[in-house]
Amino acid sequence: MSFRPEHELHKRRRGRNIGVGLMLGAFVVLIMALTYVKITQTDFELPANQREVTQ
Repeated sequence: MSFRPEHELHKRRRGRNIGVGLMLGAFVVLIMALTYVKITQTDFELPANQREVTQ
């Protein structure tokens, strides 16, 4: 049982799909890194209007 050769259109789509996938992965990593940095900041302080409510 043999498969037909892949059409040129599918080869181009695969290249684009890989590029979009890599960009999406890079975006997710960027968001995770920003979240990690924001969570681990030691100088975090509540804004003035929220400080009054919690005390």
